[in-house]
Amino acid sequence: MASRKHIYDAEFREGAVRIVTETGKPIPEVAEDLGIHPGALHSWVSRARRNGSPSSDRPVAESSSGGRLQESERAELERLRAEAREKDKRLRELEMERDVCKRFAALSVK
Repeated sequence: MASRKHIYDAEFREGAVRIVTETGKPIPEVAEDLGIHPGALHSWVSRARRNGSPSSDRPVAESSSGGRLQESERAELERLRAEAREKDKRLRELEMERDVCKRFAALSVK
C-alpha cells in the first residue's frame, strides 16, 4: 500500500494557488477539481501567502512587495485608465448628440 508521491511543476502549482486566491473557492473543492490531494494544495497556498511563491521556501524580500506595483501591473493600470478616459470622452460626445437630437425633435414638433 505504498503511496506515490506526485511531483507537479511550478507552473501547475502557481496556477492552482491562483485559482484558490482569485476565485475564493475552498481548497478541497479546487483540489478535487484538479485531482490533487487537498493537503498538497493547502501547503502550496500557505507557502505562497508566506513566501510569495508556492514553489519557493525562501521568503520574498519585503521591499519588493511592500504595496508597490510591479512593472506589468503598472502598465496594465495605465492602459485601463487610458481606456476609461476614452470611454468617458465617447460617452460625453454621445450625450451631446442625444441632446441635440432631442432639441431638434422638440423644434420640429412645434
